[in-house]
Amino acid sequence: MKKSIPLFLVMIFSLMVSPAFSESGLELQIDSDSYEIGQIVKITGNTSEKNISLQIKDPNGKTILIRTLSADDTFSFDFKLPDYLSFGKYEIITSVTLDGIPTIVNKEFELIQKQETDVKSGVVVEKPSSLQDELQTDDSQGGGCLIATAAFGSEMAPQVQFLREIRDNTVMNTQSGVTFMTGFNQFYYSFSPYVADYERENPIFKEAVKVTLTPLLTSLTLLNYVDIDTEEEMLGYGIGIILLNIGMYFVAPAVLIVSLKKRLFL
Repeated sequence: MKKSIPLFLVMIFSLMVSPAFSESGLELQIDSDSYEIGQIVKITGNTSEKNISLQIKDPNGKTILIRTLSADDTFSFDFKLPDYLSFGKYEIITSVTLDGIPTIVNKEFELIQKQETDVKSGVVVEKPSSLQDELQTDDSQGGGCLIATAAFGSEMAPQVQFLREIRDNTVMNTQSGVTFMTGFNQFYYSFSPYVADYERENPIFKEAVKVTLTPLLTSLTLLNYVDIDTEEEMLGYGIGIILLNIGMYFVAPAVLIVSLKKRLFL
């Protein structure tokens, strides 16, 4: 009987402590175990901390997204799955520091190919996703024009909507435009989440990015005044816009610097 008392007390103590620990710990949920390209992973959870670190790693262990989320008991984040991701298992890693001790909670989900049923045979077949399907859906937090959204403060900002309209209504209307966006997105999303995060943390950098985007936005307005109906027109105007931006961002500053140096050393 004497041996059972300590065990009984431990059980009572654990029952009393468990609820308190769950309230002060870290919990993580996702709305599904598998997703298709273009779908949104809804990440939710709760923690007693005010901020939470969130990472998503691809099947090769490469980090494809890093975020610091504000948490008021609960937190949520929507991650839209772009079409350049590889199929396989992805890992969501959330972490907070509780009483000086790092606490980490992981979840996994699988990215699978789209499936549809053949009407005649009734057989489910895999359907590869396209960039057009992905980009025609609304952008979610963590997708779309990440740098511009962070710079101008909202997905509904006129500048962000303008970039979205140019992409969807002009560039994506041609095969060459789709090909360009495929390559561009692979490059853009390799660094844009980090830039967007730093914009949110540093107001001065945010304003600098906003100023830097102005020439690009101005040059893209030229596409509103031309008719692009063929692949040749898309290639011609697209190359022209790219060269114009190279001139504004690189050639003009270089010429200005060289001119200033010459004047200073005369």
